[in-house]
Amino acid sequence: MQLKTFQFIKNKGWSLDSFPTELDSENTLVLIFAAPIFSEDSAPIQQLKENFPAAKMIGCSTAGEIFGSAISDNTIVVAIAKFEKTQLKLISISIENSFQSKEAGNEIANQLKQEDLKAIFILSEGLNINGSELVSGVNAVTNNNVIVTGGLAGDGDRFKKTWSIINGQIETDKIVAVGFYGDAIRIGHGSRGGWDIFGPERRITRATNNILYELDGKPALQLYKEYLGEKASGLPATGLLFPLAIRKEASAPQVVRTILGINQNENSLTFAGDMPVGYLAQLMRANFDRLISGATQAGELTLASCALLPDKPLLLIAISCVGRRLLLGERTEEETESVLQIFPSHTQQIGFYSYGELSPQVKGTCALHNQTMTLTIITEED
Repeated sequence: MQLKTFQFIKNKGWSLDSFPTELDSENTLVLIFAAPIFSEDSAPIQQLKENFPAAKMIGCSTAGEIFGSAISDNTIVVAIAKFEKTQLKLISISIENSFQSKEAGNEIANQLKQEDLKAIFILSEGLNINGSELVSGVNAVTNNNVIVTGGLAGDGDRFKKTWSIINGQIETDKIVAVGFYGDAIRIGHGSRGGWDIFGPERRITRATNNILYELDGKPALQLYKEYLGEKASGLPATGLLFPLAIRKEASAPQVVRTILGINQNENSLTFAGDMPVGYLAQLMRANFDRLISGATQAGELTLASCALLPDKPLLLIAISCVGRRLLLGERTEEETESVLQIFPSHTQQIGFYSYGELSPQVKGTCALHNQTMTLTIITEED
């Protein structure tokens, strides 16, 4: 695998003098994470398409772009990976509403399924989606031998419009995915949070898919507002600071769910993933040091999941939740720094802040995560 990463900064231009067009091929992946403003000015994305016409190109809008250990806005970050032995297949799926999420996941997996399929990387629009149903649909078709990772597109803290990129075209209401085939590809993954639990654990008593109506028989939005106090006026954005941990029963592990929207008339909250009736739910809040250590643990898990090859190019894709960025503020780069320093010095990291992260918890099938640092590392044998 040959690898090059670079960025475009609005009003400044590209960070390189010329594009590495020698990397263009049918088995080249061009990965793009772009600030929302580029939906109105897509010229830099079109430049990439013109210079890499044969490549498989996917990307999405963000709530912040990661390049190396630096975090920025109003930029485009790019990774170009030319594979020598690994075959690629690129697809896109339209989705009109979140109720189609599982069906969309089924279709992604069915279109990419082959005997030598080793991994799928998914970038989904971030608002009109039920992430847990999406991965449930993928998991129903694939098996534990296929690694599935990715993330949900972002729109800063606005929650108005997200989009994806497929072969240079900006698309709304689309899920894009790339399949990796053959025995040469090596992909690792890891995901960790670092939030603290507070308040009583309550039972989800009324919900439909990813819309939560009642906890312990009381209106969910009303309870949330009581906990948030003066911060409630900033919902749904301030809800990112107080995600929910849910689990099936007291002995089960918790997964984190974050708010995508609210409905004042229905007193309901819309989350990025399912809120099953009967599950236990508990509020969470930030512990700054634990958030940073959670990112470090994600790096350690990723290293443990994949035997790296000495001196081979390493692409590290970091997808972290927008809620972490809002909380960490000026300390946010501590988490991207803590991740990168774990890996070999020649590792090239790009990524973005998202509305949801897709990865196996440790191993096995993929799951939707919120408020985590989630990592995917890609390399290739000779």
